[in-house]
Amino acid sequence: MVEAGRADSARRYDPFVATVDVVVEVAESVDQELVDAWERLLPQLSRSACAVTASALQEILDSNATSLLVARVDGAIVGSLTLAVFPIPTGRRAWIEDVVVDEAARGHGVGEALTRAAVARAAVLGARTVDLTSRPSRAAANRLYQRVGFEARQTTVYRCAPAEGAE
Repeated sequence: MVEAGRADSARRYDPFVATVDVVVEVAESVDQELVDAWERLLPQLSRSACAVTASALQEILDSNATSLLVARVDGAIVGSLTLAVFPIPTGRRAWIEDVVVDEAARGHGVGEALTRAAVARAAVLGARTVDLTSRPSRAAANRLYQRVGFEARQTTVYRCAPAEGAE
């Protein structure tokens, strides 16, 4: 568990200090609260993604390669991300995927707390590097990632949707 501090309400906003108490934890089990949170968060992450089911969340939790991190404020889940850590011939690597913070909680350090917790977990799990992608239009998210220590890479990301049943 990682906890971000509370900023004094009389103090000016400091982007390096959360303005609310944020607790980040690795989800250990799938319950109705987690399913409900993802029902609320998924449309804020993607308009085209299918609904997240309890069995899909359980598959993420059961995988040795993934950790589902959740951020809580006042006990309620207000954000999440998935950390994938995996070995390849050049070393153990990590990817951060599906970062989402509830619109009502944005701008209060939740995304930063999630990202810092994911980087810390990746280091504990032996990752040499942590990568993520972010659309250029997500200006606030891109500033956050740079503030946390990520650097833009000169690369092109490709995507292929394999046909079902293809071998």
